[in-house]
Amino acid sequence: MIYQKNIIPMLKKKLILLAIFSSSFAINAQDKTTIDYSAFKADKVKMDQKIDSLLSVMTLEEKLGQLNLPSSGDITTGQSKSSDVAKKIKEGKIGGLFNIKSVEKIKEVQRIAVEESRLKIPLIFGMDVIHGYETTFPIPLGLSTSWDMPLIQETARIAAQEASADGINWTFSPMVDISRDPRWGRVSEGNGEDPYLGGEIAKAMVRGYQGDDLGKNNTILSTVKHFALYGASEAGRDYNTVDMSRIRMYNDYFPPYKAAIDAGVGSVMASFNEVDGIPATGNKWLLTDVLRDQWNFSGFLVTDYTGINEMIDHGMGDLQTVSALALNAGVDMDMVGEGFVSTLKKSLEEDKVSLQKIDASVRRILEAKYELGLFQDPYRYTDVNRAKSEIFTSENRAFARKVAAQSMVLLKNENNLLPIKKTSTIAVIGPLANTSENMAGTWSVATPQDKSISVLEGIKEVLGTSGSVLYAKGSNLSYDKGLEERGTMFGKEIPRDGRSDEALLNEALIIASKADVIVAAIGESAELSGESSSRTNISIPQVQKDLLQALLKTGKPVILVLFNGRPLVLTEENETVPAILDVWFAGTEAGYAIADVLFGDVNPSAKITATFPRSVGQIPIYYSHKNTGRPLANSEGKFEKFRSNYIDERNEPLYPFGYGLSYTNFKYNNLKLSSEQLKENESLEVSVTVQNNGNYDGKEIVQLYIRDLVGSVTRPVKQLKGFQKIFLKKGEIKTVTFKLTVEDLKFYNYDLDFVAEPGDFEIFVGTNSEENLKSKFELVK
Repeated sequence: MIYQKNIIPMLKKKLILLAIFSSSFAINAQDKTTIDYSAFKADKVKMDQKIDSLLSVMTLEEKLGQLNLPSSGDITTGQSKSSDVAKKIKEGKIGGLFNIKSVEKIKEVQRIAVEESRLKIPLIFGMDVIHGYETTFPIPLGLSTSWDMPLIQETARIAAQEASADGINWTFSPMVDISRDPRWGRVSEGNGEDPYLGGEIAKAMVRGYQGDDLGKNNTILSTVKHFALYGASEAGRDYNTVDMSRIRMYNDYFPPYKAAIDAGVGSVMASFNEVDGIPATGNKWLLTDVLRDQWNFSGFLVTDYTGINEMIDHGMGDLQTVSALALNAGVDMDMVGEGFVSTLKKSLEEDKVSLQKIDASVRRILEAKYELGLFQDPYRYTDVNRAKSEIFTSENRAFARKVAAQSMVLLKNENNLLPIKKTSTIAVIGPLANTSENMAGTWSVATPQDKSISVLEGIKEVLGTSGSVLYAKGSNLSYDKGLEERGTMFGKEIPRDGRSDEALLNEALIIASKADVIVAAIGESAELSGESSSRTNISIPQVQKDLLQALLKTGKPVILVLFNGRPLVLTEENETVPAILDVWFAGTEAGYAIADVLFGDVNPSAKITATFPRSVGQIPIYYSHKNTGRPLANSEGKFEKFRSNYIDERNEPLYPFGYGLSYTNFKYNNLKLSSEQLKENESLEVSVTVQNNGNYDGKEIVQLYIRDLVGSVTRPVKQLKGFQKIFLKKGEIKTVTFKLTVEDLKFYNYDLDFVAEPGDFEIFVGTNSEENLKSKFELVK
């Protein structure tokens, strides 16, 4: 049940907001506020009475109906009375719907549930509100590079505000799967490779969606997904097998899910992959022993799309068998597959499931509806006036533009080519320069694609009459027409130019010859990353690489504006292109935000949260790896026989975790520790001075890492344990202070006990995971 256990973090929301909405943000705070829960206990009694009364009169078919979550299918405004879905709603055979958009449709369908069904139980309405609703923010991977928790939380709050105004009260977000393999397309939906940073983002997103009171009509129920380990799919291939030790699960992959649970997330979605040889959707150890018994999760658990049915192909049995397996494992709601409604009655008769299990699942779903206020007012999310005034507003779009600019990573800026002078003649060239439909990126199902701002549009508007802008497409997305079609689905087409590749290139070169500077808008299209978009070759498509090299040969300065939903292999581009700005897919206001950064109206400050490899052969690659017994002794890329290295490539990445440049420069000095020892129930202060010694005001993300030098199990070479995003005027110096406690040093040992072991630790503070100052302390017990 959400209410009893997970409501506490939500109630603290108002107090937390006071602390986090400040000019800089440090991940060190502890909330020790005492709260009076008497009013909430009283309301819980009312909720239990309501649900008990319903359960006592529900038929088995009506109970199973609450566990059934179909897609909206054939529901359209004005047709709901005659649709098959509507018929099932009247019969009490549906507990909720997803992928139905617009307040008018939802109100009409809800009316059927609460006015025409026997028990008048309201429906819950879900949607993949992943990185914004109609006002769309950067894809989650891009958003994570801001390292800005108040900013990220506010994006979720605005998404909840807009979605709830349009009738939605449940989102399938945040996706917090750790991934260290950029071949996997769904890297774009997550927060990168680090469990600590991923956990902080998970908490921020949950708080943003759910607020401090789910009963308010501008908050929505949040779902953490995909539980669990989905980001570790073998070979980076979507839906594939996952196999790892439990010690790795607990230390590296579980923390962001656990953080979302601790933040009070209302629902959890099971993942497609198997865990320890049993698909997650039917894995009792995962869904009950860990999620409910160890972590005290009391919300409801939903499958992913046809997750129960897919266990048949996993080899777990027929539909009746896998449906019973899922229910007994801990699943409460069946998305789309209808295995529960079609087989559980028979399984109950054959003693393969219990009525107690069914009732427990029904109770959890009814509790969620109660806490959303749907029993008090089933139409609370269907105010047409809100739908007209609170969605895609100018204020939300302005904030989206700000967020987008804060999420762009400056990867290279040779000879300070950026920012561009506004008096320049600029050639904007590339297949992604004038495609507004691709700006929002993958999983932007509610986005009005035609209202997004392209790079060309944004540069023209921000530049105004100061300079001039020229344009040429330069190339198609790919030489491979089939790949281009697969990468431009779901309304994100880039119409293929019928001219020859040579004609497109020649036109671009003529345009380039007339310009002072070239902005090359190239990379992936929106659907070249995302679900079912795994790639074996994660380089820029060859036709665009050829275009880029031809532009470089003109001798004109070239700025690569890179679109991508994953880390790409950019070794050639890093060697040849003077300036590279990674803009991910920045949302509906992408074009404006890109222009803001290109012209220096915003100084870039984002830092990558997923390591960029030099070669696809290095994958999986991540900063917090373990040492081997034969580590590479040098750091200059030299091959050493009988050491852990490649014979044809360097070990180190192209861009390390936490990397990102600015138009200014930051210098770190004076790393100090308050003591050489840390004892139980004490804290250790770590301070460093940071100076802006460049020519621009700017923001810097100061990162703190530790290394446990000796452990009962092998420990990573580095682990992120704190960060602060600070603003410094040019010439300004600030002292940044972190506080470490024994809790920060804990890990799961061989017996899966959460412990901190006495001994020596190294501590690192700096601008990324590789460039930092170092000191040392001892944990004493």
